[in-house]
Formats: sequence, C-alpha cells, structure tokens
Amino acid sequence: MSMRVAQAIVAKDLRMEMRSRSAVSTVLPFAATMLLAFGFALGPDRLLLAETAPALLWLAALFASVELCHRSYQHEAANDALEGLLLSPVDKGAVFLGKAAAAFVQLIVLLAVTTGIVIVLFGLPVGPAPVLLLVTAVLGIAGLSTVGSLLGLLAVRSRTRQAALPVLVLPLVSPVIIAATKATAGLTHGSTAGIGGWLGLLVAFDAAYLAVGYVVFGHLLED
Repeated sequence: MSMRVAQAIVAKDLRMEMRSRSAVSTVLPFAATMLLAFGFALGPDRLLLAETAPALLWLAALFASVELCHRSYQHEAANDALEGLLLSPVDKGAVFLGKAAAAFVQLIVLLAVTTGIVIVLFGLPVGPAPVLLLVTAVLGIAGLSTVGSLLGLLAVRSRTRQAALPVLVLPLVSPVIIAATKATAGLTHGSTAGIGGWLGLLVAFDAAYLAVGYVVFGHLLED
C-alpha cells in the first residue's frame, strides 16, 4: 500500500512538472545564469576555473533543489492539495518518499544539464572513474532532494517561514555538499584516494535524512 502511494505521488509530481515545466523555465535558467556569472567573475584562468568547478556545480544543484522543492509545494498549496493529503488516510511517510523521489528525478536531469555547462564553460574533466562520479551525483542529489522535500513543506505552511527556507536547508545539507564536492573534485582530478570515505558519508546522511523525513513529515503536514 505504501509503495503504491509513493508511486502515485511520483507520477503526479512528474506529470505536474511536464505540464508547468517550471524546472526548465525557471530553475534551469537560474542555475545556468549563476554558473555564467561565476565564470565571468573568475576570469579566463582555465586552471582556476577547473579547480572551482566542482564546488560551483554543487552550489548550483543546492539552490536548484531549494527552488524546485518550494515550487512543488507552492503549486499544491495554491490548489488546496495539501489539505487533501492531510485528510487522506494514506501513509504520510509514503507521501514524503514519493515527493523526494520526484524531486530526485528532476534534480538528476538538472544536474546532467548543468554538468554539461560546467564541462564546456569551466573545462571540468570527467576523470578516469566516471562510474564513481555517477555514484557521487546520485548520492548527492538524493540528499538534496530528501532535505528539500522535507523542509519545502515549511515554506508553504506559513508565509513567515518562506524566506527562512534557505536558512533551514543550508546547515542541514552542508555535509552532503562538502562530501559531494570533495568526491567530485578528487575524481575529476584523477584521484580516488579517500573517495570511499566521502561516499560513505553521503550514504550515511542520505539514510538519516530519509528516516527522519519519513517519521516527521506527517507532523509537519499537520502544523
């Protein structure tokens, strides 16, 4: 039953995105503009651009996740869908998993596009271990989508909390951003030393975020 609920939420959110295309029309241009601004600010030094590229890539992913998750809940609040979820007898934890999975799919696509921009603009090398880079991307985006899907709900339950959403998200996802950036920087520069530790840290925080989100999502929905 819970799995069917989560699948239904994923399908609904992705259909909503296909209709509105908010990620394509708003979030992606925002991320691309930010990367271009940093590129021009850093100047033509290719070595400096390549060194800063991993951090800028994950910074763009962070802000994209905040905007994407906020827009997802904003649409549901405008259509009174949150009240329907609250009154529905379904497992609220399954609803959270579905929201997080839908955000994960959208953020993976956005990360793929922004990675292409970073490769072209900053000269970021893929490195000798593309599979590990893919694992890093999956684990990093999983953490961002999980936290964003949990705290994005706070942004629409009260207007006073909307401006505080980035303030709430940033401290919680800092370990994910740091670990993902360190792993990406090492892999793109051809080094796999210490990568296992960073990936292990990502797995641990992803699991913790999922567990906490599953438990507290229903309580946040009721507030």
